[in-house]
Amino acid sequence: MGCESKLAWHEDIERVANAANLAARGLSRVDRFFAASARRGPALLGFGVFGGLLVPPLARAFHGVITPVVVALMTLVLLRVDIPAAVGHLRRPGRLAWLVGFQLLICPVLAWAAVTPLRLDAGIAAGVVIFATGCAATSGPAFARLVGLDPELTLLATLATTVLVPLTAPPMAHALMGVDLAISVPAFMLRLVLAVGLPIAFSLGIRRLAGAARLAPYGPAVDGAVVWLVVLYGFGVMNGLAARMLADPVWVAQAAFAAFAASFGLNLATTMAFLPLGWRTAGASGLMSGNRNMALYLAVLPAAADPRVGLFFALCQFPLFLSPFLLRPVYRRITRALG
Repeated sequence: MGCESKLAWHEDIERVANAANLAARGLSRVDRFFAASARRGPALLGFGVFGGLLVPPLARAFHGVITPVVVALMTLVLLRVDIPAAVGHLRRPGRLAWLVGFQLLICPVLAWAAVTPLRLDAGIAAGVVIFATGCAATSGPAFARLVGLDPELTLLATLATTVLVPLTAPPMAHALMGVDLAISVPAFMLRLVLAVGLPIAFSLGIRRLAGAARLAPYGPAVDGAVVWLVVLYGFGVMNGLAARMLADPVWVAQAAFAAFAASFGLNLATTMAFLPLGWRTAGASGLMSGNRNMALYLAVLPAAADPRVGLFFALCQFPLFLSPFLLRPVYRRITRALG
């Protein structure tokens, strides 16, 4: 090989090495950015819900991508699951069944008992009870991880309540409030395949290709990516809410207060019910119970339904997104106190 050829060969090797180093530094910066986002997760979630409300064009821009955001969100949540811990929960099916039953069957009765003696607006009263019939929010496992609770138990209960809610919510809503929740089981199952089936397939494929050892160092970065996906979801679900709030601000203020009361009230009631099982289980159960997936109901409410019920469901996004920010100091204090 001549001197010129050797020189060109060395230059090629150097260019490849430099490109690799640049890519590694870029990846490192992205990793650090998302890891930092995970540490600031609760504050960013508040930015998501208020950003979509205060900047309507932002909400409109992201409203059309809610479904792919949910698929990506659940995929990353599943990547962070500790499989042995999840299997451990499955070996105690009675506890999981009690949690699911409490959320889907007992919580609606508790909500109905709370609103019945009060002279609440009919739309608010119906909204509170129907809220309590809902499945756990898709973001529940990520929220549990953010505040130091049990994400694996939350994930299993979220999946179970999501599958069962078309069977439990319509009869509970009709029996307690006389509201017809027109949830089409076939349409819902298609939605379930998109929101749960695809993420399971994607996460299993990524785990198989990358391997647990390669994925482990990126855990904090994955948590940060989850936070940003929830923020984008928050932008999208706020679409059109600002105009509706300005149309009747007094009613909206009352409904927002009721939404926070319903969320934190169900959280407290569920936490107290599960305290005998330990703080981490009780706290995760309460957080999940107070954060319900109202996007499903917004999609299936019949045209004849009181429009204020749909507005109430939209307002429920505020306690959902703010709960990690508001409750993380409380959870940390309790966890430290219990050792």
